[in-house]
Amino acid sequence: MVRDYPRPRIVISRCIEFDPCRYDGSKIPSPTVVRLKAHADCMPVCPEVEIGLGIPRATVRIVRIDGVDHLIQPATGRDVTSEMTGFASRFLDSLPPVDGFVLKGGSPTSGASGVRVYPSAEKSQAIERTAGFFAREVLKRFPGLPIEDELRLNNARIRDHFLTGIFTLAAFRAIENQQDREPLVQFHAANKYLLMACHQQLMREMGRLVASRAKTEKEELYARYRRMLCAALAQVPRYTNNINVLHHTMGYFSNRVSGEEKAYCLRLIDRYRDGHATLAEPRDLLRSWVIRFQEPGLLDQTFFAPYPVELADLPEDITDRGRDVWKSRNAPNAREKPGTFKKG
Repeated sequence: MVRDYPRPRIVISRCIEFDPCRYDGSKIPSPTVVRLKAHADCMPVCPEVEIGLGIPRATVRIVRIDGVDHLIQPATGRDVTSEMTGFASRFLDSLPPVDGFVLKGGSPTSGASGVRVYPSAEKSQAIERTAGFFAREVLKRFPGLPIEDELRLNNARIRDHFLTGIFTLAAFRAIENQQDREPLVQFHAANKYLLMACHQQLMREMGRLVASRAKTEKEELYARYRRMLCAALAQVPRYTNNINVLHHTMGYFSNRVSGEEKAYCLRLIDRYRDGHATLAEPRDLLRSWVIRFQEPGLLDQTFFAPYPVELADLPEDITDRGRDVWKSRNAPNAREKPGTFKKG
């Protein structure tokens, strides 16, 4: 089950692991972006720098005046609304096809949600939360693409959903460029169980579209499939849907593994159902069976490996390396090796 992953094309806020270009001249850390650099084609951008605000710079905020939002720099009183909207249009117009965005959370220009709106440029309480000026244009033009901020990507489930989306869309973009009907058949077949976990109804509609591909013009075929694919990937898979897929794939091995092995797999699925384990536990066991038996119906299924395994590694502070844990013990024998015991 070795997959070749097309490189997603991602627009990323420049201050996130690229350049120290925040208002205070800092750079934002993101373990996800650090790892993503090796597997994706990143296009960093800082809208505030692009419109000439400089580094460092006085902060800007969204100010609502007579019901209309403005982007204002309180320290100078400068209104940069037109500059920002103009840049956003020019930049997004010039983009090649992309697969997703990672934007700076909370930024009045790039924040995708939760950005404070104020009633005045003077010191005041926020009256609403919304998207930043640049992010608004992104959300309007690319409603079907995965769009996240670096803070939300620290959540394992959100990160998994985002990575699954960008790598699936990158794979689709690779065949979309060919405008040939037959690669779409293979793509849909390989993503059957992943799409089943996302949205069963859309998965079936996409299957019917692919089955009737000869009756549809190629351009329209791919356009319709892309719309449904984006809609399906936007759905966060419910745990019940994942369990349904796990049981479906387990059925391939009902007569190949022992009763004890099946019982163990079912226990892992129950652990996942009850919230005591991640999806990775039962899915990885089933993946090992796919490899062991070289099951042709599952070897190409992206459900088992939707993105490179390097991006799924756990952070260092929660992996079972052990050294720091053992050294930090406040016991007299704290320097002893794990597994050694004093007599007496």
